[in-house]
Amino acid sequence: MTGSRRNRSTFLPRFTGTGARTARAAGALVACASLAAGCGAIPGTAGAGGDDSITVMTWAPSDTKATNKPGMPAFAQAYARWINAQGGINGRKLKVITCNEHNDSVAAAKCARIAVKRNVVAVVGSYSQYGDSYLPTLEGAGIPYIGGYGITNAEFTSPLSYPVNGGQPALLAGLGKELAAGCGPVVLVRPDTIAGDELPAMLDSGLTWNKHAAAIDQRAADDTTEYSTPAERSLTSASDDPEKKGCVIPTLGDRTGTFMDSFRRSRDQYPKVSTAATLGNVDQTVINESGGASSPYEGSYITGWYPAATDPLWDPMKKVVSEQAFGDNRIDAADAGVQTTWIAYTVLKAAITSLDGGEVTAETVRRALNNGLKVETGGLTPTLKWGFQGKLATIGFSRMVNADVTLQVVRKGRLVAARKGFLDVTKTLQTAEVN
Repeated sequence: MTGSRRNRSTFLPRFTGTGARTARAAGALVACASLAAGCGAIPGTAGAGGDDSITVMTWAPSDTKATNKPGMPAFAQAYARWINAQGGINGRKLKVITCNEHNDSVAAAKCARIAVKRNVVAVVGSYSQYGDSYLPTLEGAGIPYIGGYGITNAEFTSPLSYPVNGGQPALLAGLGKELAAGCGPVVLVRPDTIAGDELPAMLDSGLTWNKHAAAIDQRAADDTTEYSTPAERSLTSASDDPEKKGCVIPTLGDRTGTFMDSFRRSRDQYPKVSTAATLGNVDQTVINESGGASSPYEGSYITGWYPAATDPLWDPMKKVVSEQAFGDNRIDAADAGVQTTWIAYTVLKAAITSLDGGEVTAETVRRALNNGLKVETGGLTPTLKWGFQGKLATIGFSRMVNADVTLQVVRKGRLVAARKGFLDVTKTLQTAEVN
């Protein structure tokens, strides 16, 4: 990881500049409304494509040395084939443009510029760690960002963002609540960055909610390829209580797997220490790549945003994959990115359907979402509805409308449900000491 990544706004908001971003976006929308023809997605022709089709974009990194999510754009294209085979949305064909974001801020900004140039009505179900690179461009053109992965601060602060999950904040708060009863010392291994500085508060909100001591904050460099020292320190700290097992939670993003390689080499000396994680750092793809049932995550509890992939609630999504993408090994129905993309396109379809055959533009889609549209996702999330400010605006998450998490466990190399139902961590997050 290069040194330039130290400034990326990943995982959690920095709780500064939200008002400035909102003001800039609002100003851009006013300017576009007054100039009309001078801005890409505000005029009524946005997304029309000249053939009465609806054009959207999905981006994600692929073929990089860091986090890759090729299944997200691949599934978006499969979804378009599936929905078009049924006659489209309100009788109009759906066109999906994809873009490789390359885990690079310049590439992310380029993808956003292409979206504006192609007059897309929305960017849907995408992944990027560089919200500050792409969102200003989308804001200036009035293009809604629907169902991003939940990894950047901007996704929970931008007025043009419509997140479908609670990102890392909800996952950490939920994990803290679950681990409080069964763990002794809890060690959080997190990046030694400004964004990383906000992570302990989210985890501690869950731990202290259930009367557990705050986590031991273990910082680690985010630009290294070897973590033997942080791994040894975390294991030692987690072993301080001889009566209870300790728990180590790595939250190093695309370096979590590298940390776990070092952790696994030292773990045999500390048999009472277990691991736990959040879906934003460990998902089915990561588990597969690290050895499946023989991976260091076997037996670990992991908080997720949605039901386990084995839940029948995912059958409609799996039907799309089997009918339109069978054999495409980029698409794993158990991958959180693919799941988020399915939910994001569910939101898009609901917004367009609500227009009842009227003009479909970035502006009309945005207006539908802003005017109280309630989106049902078949039980995969609570009913989604966005307003000007959500219940968590006081701690900087003004756009977060879904703070539900699920508890999963890795068994035989697969993520499965550890308990039924969702845990709403809204009230827990409201207690987070973020300043």
